[in-house]
Amino acid sequence: MQSSKLYVGNLSYSVTNEQLRELFSSYGEVRDVNIIEGRGFGFVEMSNQSEAEQAKEALNGSEFKGRTLRVDEARPSRGRQAKGYRRY
Repeated sequence: MQSSKLYVGNLSYSVTNEQLRELFSSYGEVRDVNIIEGRGFGFVEMSNQSEAEQAKEALNGSEFKGRTLRVDEARPSRGRQAKGYRRY
């Protein structure tokens, strides 16, 4: 694992940043939590790679708020690219 940032998918839309922070804090220090509203996923950044790996192994496939979580290493963000060409 290269990063301490995790992708968390299949979240219930009612889950809050604080609930997700509490869930992941069992595996180490949580630096940041960002749920993408209305999309059912978010990101959790742990303080180091080993904590992120522990959280991933423990929580991937586990049930939280009635949903089976998908936890994986977050991919680096790609800049939003324009589709096609623009007319001016």
